[in-house]
Amino acid sequence: MRDDHIRQLLTESCPWWRAAAAGRDPLGWVRTDRILGRRARYDLGYRAPVLTDLGVAPLGDTLAVLRGPRRVGKSVALRDLTATLLARPDVHPHQVVYLACDGMTAQDLTRALRLGRELTRHLDAQGSRPRVWLLDEVTSVKGWAASLKRARDATPFGDDTVVATGSSWRAEEDVEGHLLAGRAGSAGLRRVRQLMPMSFREYLATTRPHLPSPGPIHPAHLQQPEVATLLEEVRFDVDEYDLAWQAYLSCGGFPRAVTAMERTGAHDMDYLLDLAAWLRRDVDPEAPAESVPLLIAGISVRATSPMDVSGTALALGYSSRKVFNLRVNRLVGCFAALRCPHRDDLGRRVPNAQAKTYLSDPILAWLPSLLRSGLGPADFTSLSEQALATAAARALDDLEPGRLITEDTIGYTRTASGQEVDLAPVPVDSPTGTVLSVPVESKWVDKNWRSEAKTMENKYARGILATKTLLDTTNPTWAVPAPLVALLLI
Repeated sequence: MRDDHIRQLLTESCPWWRAAAAGRDPLGWVRTDRILGRRARYDLGYRAPVLTDLGVAPLGDTLAVLRGPRRVGKSVALRDLTATLLARPDVHPHQVVYLACDGMTAQDLTRALRLGRELTRHLDAQGSRPRVWLLDEVTSVKGWAASLKRARDATPFGDDTVVATGSSWRAEEDVEGHLLAGRAGSAGLRRVRQLMPMSFREYLATTRPHLPSPGPIHPAHLQQPEVATLLEEVRFDVDEYDLAWQAYLSCGGFPRAVTAMERTGAHDMDYLLDLAAWLRRDVDPEAPAESVPLLIAGISVRATSPMDVSGTALALGYSSRKVFNLRVNRLVGCFAALRCPHRDDLGRRVPNAQAKTYLSDPILAWLPSLLRSGLGPADFTSLSEQALATAAARALDDLEPGRLITEDTIGYTRTASGQEVDLAPVPVDSPTGTVLSVPVESKWVDKNWRSEAKTMENKYARGILATKTLLDTTNPTWAVPAPLVALLLI
């Protein structure tokens, strides 16, 4: 891109600059912003808190990377952060620099950082003032991490606040080495963040605020006596939680999908097409349009069992195991899927063992049947297990940021008789040191649960069975409705 094009992009992307220069309200753009306007059409009041702390933190010497699937609201979160910053009396509007990076090269990005500072150089007349760089979808730029590293090391950009977002990043970017090792600042703020679809807790707060939301509880403390007391306090609402859980499993947590289901009782087909387009772009851009629905359907029906990769590749028509694995890796890389590896009794991965593959949000499991004829609907028993696995993974990442990126969260295990426990104990940090999480088995049943519970009791002498509506905390293995387990986790 030429310098004049980059200058124009910067000035058009930061309308608060011109407003401040003309003595107008720097927040006037909020009323006409297209992204915020689209949210207003589907707004149920949900606001992602993922960047809230940055809106009140001191400026300078901070870098945060925000990742998450497309269409989940990362750009909206950046807009909300922008408005918060511009409302602060200690922030001059020209300190806030927003840049949409889709379509840029690394050279364009480097030049944009230079020109952005040049356009706001008047701020430094009375001494250097840190900028706040909001770099939207910067991970789409090949070599972005190295470009930011050079700027952090050699220019005043290293003293600025930087928020970089993206839907995925390539392993070769080495984000940790380039940006997070000594270059993310000293403010004590979380460096790597995930904006995921609404958790069940957030879904309840948005759609059924009258229902209590017990928890969250540390994953190693799920069977403490005080937790049993919390569960007893909501026993009479078990049926309502069950209906809410089924509704959540029907639409997932993408805000627009939630709004469609709440307002019309049906899926928004235009939005489903948007999601399918995202997946095709990130997972299989060269293949026919039906390739992604077929891939997702194949994964969804196999989600509750360890995946035979070679057999699945053959069944789904892929030319080789390698080609199929590449697609699955891309699904994981763009936050559409989550691996659940086999773990031993100490929570360590079992080498060369088959892993389960879960879809990260229920709406993805519904895409195939809604967009392509001949593919069956999603199964609620499978959806419940997948949603609980995602909740557990997010809970572990909240306690130890970065575990989602390295795929070091959940895992399943096998008993001596060959049976499986869906969510095996894994090591997790606690105030008293490293402890093991409580094992959880997903069994969406209303009766005959004790025989299922024996599997965990024989293996671990305790655990939680995530049922449909059964609640019983009087045995070594507790029966707890799946929605309540999700609330306890995150």
